[in-house]
Amino acid sequence: MENLMGLLRIHVLRGVDLAVRDVSSSDPYVVVKMGKQKLKTRVVKQNINPEWNDDLTLSVVDPKQAVLIRVYDKDTFSLDDKMGDAEFDISQFIEVVKMRLDNLPSGTIIRKIQPTRENCLAEESCIVWANGKVVQNLFLRLRHVETGEVELQLEWIDIPGSRGL
Repeated sequence: MENLMGLLRIHVLRGVDLAVRDVSSSDPYVVVKMGKQKLKTRVVKQNINPEWNDDLTLSVVDPKQAVLIRVYDKDTFSLDDKMGDAEFDISQFIEVVKMRLDNLPSGTIIRKIQPTRENCLAEESCIVWANGKVVQNLFLRLRHVETGEVELQLEWIDIPGSRGL
């Protein structure tokens, strides 16, 4: 815990056009992994456009460590089916948080990150000052699957007594 920098809250908003893994739909959930930490959302039954609106919070020790998300279809009598994965880097988000910005108008775009072959972004991702804090909105295109995207929002939480940024 002495190496803890702070917490990364990942708001898993929704999935769009996810793959069908059951007869005509899927029962998707998301697993978020960073290092040895692993968290998951609730299952949304029979929906390829699920709205999770779940908050998952990871402890950040190494800002260079990527965050991996995997989407699965919940099955009752067999192993859950894979529905794709994506990876994202939090280093640019952390850089902006380190700027210790204050008193900006809500909605101010601080940095834009373009989709490239090296990231899983489906569209431009903006790091924004919103309601007194830095947030990043991400739309991730899932890999290793025929279709699907997941929308997330990142938020940094400082922890008193941690080594901080």
